[in-house]
Amino acid sequence: MLRSLRRSTALAGGCVAALGLGLVLAAGSPATAAAQTSVRTSVQTDPNGRYTAEEIHHFLEGFYGNHGPTDWERKHLVSDQLKEKAAENPDFDVLLCAQNTPRDIEVGEVTTAQSAGVGWATITTTWDGSPQTASFTAYVDLDGSKPMKLLDVYCGTDG
Repeated sequence: MLRSLRRSTALAGGCVAALGLGLVLAAGSPATAAAQTSVRTSVQTDPNGRYTAEEIHHFLEGFYGNHGPTDWERKHLVSDQLKEKAAENPDFDVLLCAQNTPRDIEVGEVTTAQSAGVGWATITTTWDGSPQTASFTAYVDLDGSKPMKLLDVYCGTDG
């Protein structure tokens, strides 16, 4: 019994490793990214059909990555209103609240306001040649019936 249990565990571990490798290999294409976004946006919403803080955090981490969104993400994962805002500011990257590419990006804790229908997180950027960081707030719609998109970005500071 113990031997067959070990064999089943070893086989399952090998399948998981093979699946992980397949996902890593497939993750490079935009079509795969679209499929992953589609799956992510329709599987784990809360019982009320809203995205959860965990799902929004995962989306924002994928969207911003380590150095900012790709052209594909900018085209497909941003609200039309935010695209217009970005087009009106050609010398400033509205999605990063900056003019350059950051060295690193961290997504903070997500807050959701069900009554407002949005979730948000503080995004912190680190820049080459500077020990200082910059922060801004990114907003995502909670409506789980729609594909998840970045709704807006607030670059201002409080105080």
